[in-house]
Amino acid sequence: MNVANANMKRTFTHVPPFQGLGSFSRYTRMIAGTALFPMYWMGAQAHALPGLRFACDSARLGLRALRSKEDALSYSEIYRMFFAPIESTRYMEFGLAWDFISDLSIDHYLDVSSPRLFPLAVTMNRKGIVAQLINPNREDLQVTAGLVQASGLAQRCTLWDCLIENAPLQPHTFDVITSLSVVEHISADTNAVLRMWDLLKPGGKLILSVPCAATAEEQFIDVDHYGLQSPDEKGFYFLQYVYDASLLQERFYAVLGPPARYGIYGEKVPGSLRRGLVQKWIGEKYPRWKEPYIMARSFQRYETVDNLPGEGVIVLEFSKK
Repeated sequence: MNVANANMKRTFTHVPPFQGLGSFSRYTRMIAGTALFPMYWMGAQAHALPGLRFACDSARLGLRALRSKEDALSYSEIYRMFFAPIESTRYMEFGLAWDFISDLSIDHYLDVSSPRLFPLAVTMNRKGIVAQLINPNREDLQVTAGLVQASGLAQRCTLWDCLIENAPLQPHTFDVITSLSVVEHISADTNAVLRMWDLLKPGGKLILSVPCAATAEEQFIDVDHYGLQSPDEKGFYFLQYVYDASLLQERFYAVLGPPARYGIYGEKVPGSLRRGLVQKWIGEKYPRWKEPYIMARSFQRYETVDNLPGEGVIVLEFSKK
């Protein structure tokens, strides 16, 4: 098991109580979001935000679900697929990961707990793929199972309710493995990555994304979003690592070798990403329909982790020899 560096900065975030809206306010905001989402999506497109194509993929999956005779998804879930399909840095992660995966030959594909839209879009768009998806969060996996069934992908998708280290999968099985915004939430992050590496065929590709910054952090919050942890003596849960160049080297490059390619996006103003995340955690007032435009204006591409003024995301591709 990894142990955090002694000099790693630790941050503790208190999440205020959830602030729900009444039915009238909730439906009013839903109507506003429906009307405004296309405008903000076009504004994000004008600023060349990566990953916007996945909003279209999500809408296609949503249409499949609506047309399906399967009563597998709630209307609120389908609504989100049309008008709030992607959150936060997922735009950059999805866009860069798709760039890396688009020229690869894939028959057997594994995704480890990425946001469901990405692996399902990959499976939908690459007709020959047989996909296996791992997710230890049963509630989230149930929604994914409903979407898989409703969108007609059940014959090509197998879902596993387990942690990666417990997955009943054979070594050297997969051509491509993706895990976006996952590894940072695993305290034994290197162990998890080595397990993925073992499942990869020689010549296969492992595509990861993790948060990054010029200075590494170990972040804690007082809410357990995934239901997989016990709190410490002060009531805080481990949230994630934020990787600097040194931690990337120690946890990943030292055991997998240097990445074949990578891309970095980061916030222009330090703290803007964290403020937006907390707003979403505590209530329903955050304008999710505006988020693509917010990300397009607030983030930009950087060449190195050391150049980041605040927090960012790095997408990494490793090739197994």
